[in-house]
Amino acid sequence: MPFKDTLNQLKGQLKDLQQGGQKMLSEYQSKHQSQPHSQSQPGYPGASQYQHQHQPQYQYQHQHQPPPVPHGTHPGAPGPGAPAVYWQPSFDPSTPVGASWEHKQGNNNGWGNNEIEQYTSEPTNSFHTPDHKLVLRAISQPNHPDPARKYTSARLVSRQRLSRARGSLVATLTLPCALGIWPAFWLLPFEPFTWPTDGEVDIAETWNGDGVNHSCLHWGFYTPQDTDKHRVVATPVHDMQQGRPVRFEFAWWQHDQNQGRMVWWIDGRPVMKAPIPSGTRPMADFVVLLNIAMGGNVCQGQMPREGSYDMVVHELKMFDEPENGGWQKFEMDWARVREGDRI
Repeated sequence: MPFKDTLNQLKGQLKDLQQGGQKMLSEYQSKHQSQPHSQSQPGYPGASQYQHQHQPQYQYQHQHQPPPVPHGTHPGAPGPGAPAVYWQPSFDPSTPVGASWEHKQGNNNGWGNNEIEQYTSEPTNSFHTPDHKLVLRAISQPNHPDPARKYTSARLVSRQRLSRARGSLVATLTLPCALGIWPAFWLLPFEPFTWPTDGEVDIAETWNGDGVNHSCLHWGFYTPQDTDKHRVVATPVHDMQQGRPVRFEFAWWQHDQNQGRMVWWIDGRPVMKAPIPSGTRPMADFVVLLNIAMGGNVCQGQMPREGSYDMVVHELKMFDEPENGGWQKFEMDWARVREGDRI
């Protein structure tokens, strides 16, 4: 067929396609303009299907159901994205650690536990790596002539508060496991505060190299009537002692000053829940702490051997809802996970 005839034929086909497309668009607009918009319930796409699939296994009381989530989705559920991150410290090696963290320094009379470490702001004890990680390094030099240099470490307090009545805090950590070593990832109210009255939340800590994580909650007073105002769940963590990074998550939902709930997860598995105790500081007031303690009561007097012990923070973020399930996951896991043991 001559080139000119072929070109004319193609032009005719293109015109037919354009006319057909315009007709379909006109019919679609006419159909939807003639119908009122449906009033769907707010929440992430697929929430009703998620509830239906899981409700027969995990029942929970109606009064514990949160209001519908106004926005946000989660990985693994229908929808376009993950929970929104509202804070993430920079681990860029060109950024000083002090940009996101306050360094607590000194021994402070053993920090209430007869600990032996001196906390410093020196780059030997806390630094960012070229591959964008935060490292806290405890250094044991028992033969050093300067008593203040025998045991040095880092204690970091976030300049960012939780800031919200509900949210989720997630960190992936490699924790040092050794005699006399006590790494921790935890929460306290911003200063000044009264301990333990105003509350303390422990998300990740392991003692004396036991490879067991201790999720804890502390509040109240030290009186005979308040001896049970501590909760703890001990969870053995596979391969922690071999240096495997472990993912920790803690989510809170505070309806008002005297009502709210918290859930702890390790590697995506719920391990503990607790009501937010009445009389504690609002969760929005809490800040994040990272530190490596050495010796003291928790380590039963064990002293660390000479060497260095690294706590590696691979990732740390604050989200507007829990990972991998959002507030629906929070409700389901609240219904099935245990509350902490009284101590």
